[in-house]
Amino acid sequence: MKTDCLTILRAATLSFTLAGAVAVFTGSAALAAGGEGPHIERQDWSYNGFFGKYNKAQLQRGFGIYKEVCSSCHGLKLLSYRNLVQKGGPEFSKEEALAIAKEATVSDGFDDSGDPKERPGKLSDRFQSPFSNDQMARSANNGALPPDLSVIAKARTYHRHVPWYTEPYYWLYDMATAYEEKGSDYLYALLTGYKDAPSDMTMGDGMHYNEVFPGHQIAMAAPLSSEMVDYEDGTKPTLEQHAKDITAFLAWASEPHLNARKDLGKRVMIYLAILALLLYLAKLSVWARVKH
Repeated sequence: MKTDCLTILRAATLSFTLAGAVAVFTGSAALAAGGEGPHIERQDWSYNGFFGKYNKAQLQRGFGIYKEVCSSCHGLKLLSYRNLVQKGGPEFSKEEALAIAKEATVSDGFDDSGDPKERPGKLSDRFQSPFSNDQMARSANNGALPPDLSVIAKARTYHRHVPWYTEPYYWLYDMATAYEEKGSDYLYALLTGYKDAPSDMTMGDGMHYNEVFPGHQIAMAAPLSSEMVDYEDGTKPTLEQHAKDITAFLAWASEPHLNARKDLGKRVMIYLAILALLLYLAKLSVWARVKH
């Protein structure tokens, strides 16, 4: 009876394994053969890998683009103005960040007559949304709701359109190199992916063609151009440079403590290496007089 149960269990396990393999094979092969979606290039980000860090100058340029271009439609409701001062971010001075905060108008309760009061922003305030509510945002954007950009770099990703048998290689490669920037790759490709629509494609009213966006029709017009923002630090203002800078800023907004996390990780690894060495030496000392 026991043998029969083991035989049935092994057969069921083998069946589920084969079914899963077939599903992965057919699904991945169909995806690769169908060619759905564009190929998104892996970019070289300063904050990639085990030892990567945000570049302060790039984050300051990216914030300038957000302020001049993106903030008219998109909010950063999970970010506070004080974050602009913290180490590992744009690292504006306290005076600069306070001046940025004061440009915002913040609701501050009600007066004695019940009318809403407003005041200039403070460092402790969150970034203010350009719209009071979703209905107002949709009304101003042809029915489309601009997403909040607080964690957009972590919320977006893409699927590699590669042969199914190469997927394990990419998984292992990403783990070995600590690559977590697929969201950044997608945002950069999206911002640089605006093209003229193919002649055989019918575009919806108010829609724009983008070769990266799912369905290739996006309500947001191309937000960037080489003439959009001038850099004060002498960096050449190109479309690609603008896209990289704003993407880096949004990646920082999604994970503002990345530099500190990686510094802590390096210290922990050094500690563990020293501990392993001490334990090995202790083992040699304890067992030195024991015959093997």
